[in-house]
Amino acid sequence: MRLLVLGGNVFLGRAVAALALASGHDVTCVTRGVSGAIPAGATAVTADRDDPNGLAGLDGDFDAVIDVARRPSHVRHATAMLGARIPHWVYVSSCSVYADQGTPGQRAADAPLLEPLPLETDDATGENYGPAKVACEQALLDAVGPERAMLCRAGLIVGPEDPTGRFDYWVSRLAEGGEVLAPGTPGDAVQWIDVRDLAAWLVQAAEQRLAGAYDGIGAPVNRADMLAGIAEGVGTAPQLTWVDQEFLAEQGVEPWAGERSLPMWLPLPEYAGFLSRDVTDALAAGLSPRPLADTARDTLAWLATGPTRKPWAGITRADESTLLTTWKTTHPA
Repeated sequence: MRLLVLGGNVFLGRAVAALALASGHDVTCVTRGVSGAIPAGATAVTADRDDPNGLAGLDGDFDAVIDVARRPSHVRHATAMLGARIPHWVYVSSCSVYADQGTPGQRAADAPLLEPLPLETDDATGENYGPAKVACEQALLDAVGPERAMLCRAGLIVGPEDPTGRFDYWVSRLAEGGEVLAPGTPGDAVQWIDVRDLAAWLVQAAEQRLAGAYDGIGAPVNRADMLAGIAEGVGTAPQLTWVDQEFLAEQGVEPWAGERSLPMWLPLPEYAGFLSRDVTDALAAGLSPRPLADTARDTLAWLATGPTRKPWAGITRADESTLLTTWKTTHPA
């Protein structure tokens, strides 16, 4: 298969290109050429997707394309240039496209979507991210039709080379051992997907010309099992102290990401559906998540190489200690 990867030099795009090469495919990666190297063996093409004609110089025929774009204009430009030439499209969208994040157990096939970003807007940051991904999906479907497109609405993607630090925080913290502040309750639902497993599935979707909308994320588990799985992978037995969300909010700890936050934790019941999606269809279509302990072990090994990046989430050990002391003072056993 001749595969075109629109991206290919950062995290998921890079993993997709690497998995496709390992499967024996001919891979071309289109990048701006400023964010890192593509995997050895892939053909590099430098292009500016802001330019409506930026992809016009691509030579040859491709069997499929995998696109990770977040800006609707980039999808429109790509489909205008290549829509008639490439028989199958795989688009990496996001679970942020859903309008209802509070209802557990929703499925990609019938969950309501946000309104798409207006045509005159192309900013995909902040609150625009979900609507922008909806607009990207619609632009692709309008251009090539639903029978030629697979929409992968990815959830939290984790593993080696993750630039965000959200999953890494728990790997690093549990590897240190000792008393660990655990947010929420042991039964809270959590979901994630290893970047390598998602990449393998996207390549498989291109090979098989899978069509339709799917949630690209593993089945939900409870937070206690998640932390236990990470601890198993990093070889520790930490002491977990569960701290409720009301206390964390009072202390100014942010959920999910950002400065002074606890990742993989979201307020309930507002976000009870975000990390508890029904992924039966994705699993039936070939998504095959590996054991969490393996992801944690490999992530810890990657972190030991000293990757250069600024994490987007987490609290300091000193802050954690202060929070635990305050919690025990105000909530005596």
